[in-house]
Order: sequence, then structure tokens, then C-alpha cells
Amino acid sequence: MTIRDCEGLIFDLDGTLIDSAPDIAAGVNDYFAEQGWPHLEVAFVERFIGNGPRRLLLDMMLELGLPSDDDSVDRAVKGYLAAYERTPSRHTKFYDDVKQDLHLLHDHGFRMGICTNKPHRLTLRILDILGIGQLFTAVAGADDVPACKPDPIHLLTVATRMRLEPGRWVYVGDTTVDQTTAARAGVPFYAVPWGTGRHLDVAADCRLTRLSDLTSLRQPVTQGDIQA
Repeated sequence: MTIRDCEGLIFDLDGTLIDSAPDIAAGVNDYFAEQGWPHLEVAFVERFIGNGPRRLLLDMMLELGLPSDDDSVDRAVKGYLAAYERTPSRHTKFYDDVKQDLHLLHDHGFRMGICTNKPHRLTLRILDILGIGQLFTAVAGADDVPACKPDPIHLLTVATRMRLEPGRWVYVGDTTVDQTTAARAGVPFYAVPWGTGRHLDVAADCRLTRLSDLTSLRQPVTQGDIQA
């Protein structure tokens, strides 16, 4: 899908702008340690990130053969989030060039938003701790919308809050959940080159080398384009 004179960029957060897997794993391990359950490596936890806290815990508990009934998962989610919220960004870092590229895109005139399956309040806190909260026109965590990704209402809600017109914005992410969400919303999807993003099946012109590549989307339609 071709887009001209792009006005808005909506980003996923975890795995797209920030490498938060170490802090997510630390929160999981704090709760697991209380239960006498095994310590998990960051690489293992990272495999399950992208669908929100409940799916994160449920999928891991099923994989590990741990109790996975509703009550057990509810307790795990509560315990994990309490631990994660205590130290949400001790080990979290930006991927290479992301922070400066976000400022570049903002200065380039793009309106920017966040669509993430992380809890909303926690998302806002982390963005502020990292010093980029002011760059985004709208932010929506999973519990701030009627349904979260891959339901397109999540992404479309962010676009509505940003007052973006159809055909004038794109979604940027790193997982098949992000890609599916964009497809269901009918918007172009761009994949980052790090983490799981490098393994996504996307067209060559939708595979970024860094976020600053997105500046090329802000190209006004010319008279020649209209006549063509």
C-alpha cells in the first residue's frame, strides 16, 4: 500500500522502540521466585512478549507445565505487575538511534502515537522515565481501549485520538501481532530491523534500517502525480 504525504506515525513500544525484555523478565522472575518456580532467562521470556501481561504469563505457564487455571493466572498477573511496576525501567534501553530518530521525526512534522499491549498507566510512566512522553500526541495501552491488539479497534482508536485521516498514517512494529493489527485496520505496516522485527515477512520497502527512514514518507503529492 502506497502512502503520500504521511501525517502520522503510530508505534508499538516493547521490541519496537525499547528493549524492555530484561525488566519484564525481572518482574516475572520476582513472582516466580515467590512461588518456588524456575528462574527464566530473558531470551525465553522475550519469546512471549507482545500480547499483554495475561497472555505473557499464561503462555509461559503452559509451556513450563505450571498451574494455568484462571485463578493461578490471575494471581501471577497481579504479582508480576506489582513487581514490574516497582522497577519498570532499571534495565530497559532504547534500540540504537531510536531516541534521536524519534526527535528527528517529531521535528520533521509527524504526529506520533503509541499503540501497545502494555498496561496504560505503566506505559505512560515508562515513557516519562525515558524522557520521550512529550513526543506523542496519543498513547493507548491495552486497558485503555475496548479491545487490544490484534483487534484493530486498538490501533484505530489511537489514530482517531490523533485526528489522523485515512491513508495519511502508518503503523510501525516488530511482531506478527503488530503486523496483523495493521492489516486488519487497513493501514501500511513497517517493520523495525531489530528483535523479532527482522524475521517478519514484509515487502522490502516496508523493512526499515532505522526509524529515520520514515522521513521519506512525508512527500507531498505533486501536480504530476494528480494528473497521472
